[in-house]
Amino acid sequence: MSSVEDKDPSRLVLEPIGIVRTSLATKVEAARQPRAAQGARARIELFTGRNFEHALEDLSRWKLIWVIFWFHHNSSWRPKVLPPRSTSGRKGVFATRSPHRPNPIGLSVVRLERVDGLNIHVLDADMLDGTPVLDLKPYVAYTDSHPDAGTGWLYDVEIPSSSTQPVDPVSAYTVTFMPLATEQAQWIEARTSLAIEERIRATLTLGPAPHPYRRIRRTDEGMQLAVKEWRVRFSVEGREIRVIAIASGFRESQLAGAGGEDVLVAHREFRERWGGAVSAETPNVK
Repeated sequence: MSSVEDKDPSRLVLEPIGIVRTSLATKVEAARQPRAAQGARARIELFTGRNFEHALEDLSRWKLIWVIFWFHHNSSWRPKVLPPRSTSGRKGVFATRSPHRPNPIGLSVVRLERVDGLNIHVLDADMLDGTPVLDLKPYVAYTDSHPDAGTGWLYDVEIPSSSTQPVDPVSAYTVTFMPLATEQAQWIEARTSLAIEERIRATLTLGPAPHPYRRIRRTDEGMQLAVKEWRVRFSVEGREIRVIAIASGFRESQLAGAGGEDVLVAHREFRERWGGAVSAETPNVK
């Protein structure tokens, strides 16, 4: 819903119709696009008292829907951004899907699972928990799909001339877990609710280049990826990334003493089993 304030067409007031409920809490957890979030479930809760029950009639007959939402974690914008798929440097934000926009409006196509009262259950969700939803629309294949839409700057790299379908311009890296990293990842997943192996693979398949947003950097010990409070050491051989080991990102002084939050307890137990932590910035434990 929108209205014009004081008849000034340059100012609009948007009222969310609901919010997203999902397990994704931080920006680094979210997939870059719905295609990379296959199977991820979310629930869109529409607000009560606004006659939305009637507005939802017939929505369940559609397979895919557009969700228009607000990037509520972004407080500023950037005229030039570095998209994960760019192979030729920064791009103007209007030529990208970056969330760092003058008006942080997001647009995602998700699979509609079911409608239950004012709750819309969807799959392939790339939105964070608490995301304000501005509108819902059906995805209409005959008018919304444009196979000849072009590829813009995505194909600044050479692609096979035999390709008949759009392909990812950044060919995926192969991610291989060494035995120690496999054992550590399985322990973390059993002890916490973090699907760390999936997170590592999703990030590193895009490539090993240092990137602040993807939390990849070079250290004295080699290449490192940060996944929440954990630090992942890896090496690169051609197009293969080898995950060598996982360590706690907490300093010893942070883990000293008994008690504390659950996250600290898990890291203490990890340290007792596998030893020291990597050198890293203080983890964000929010």
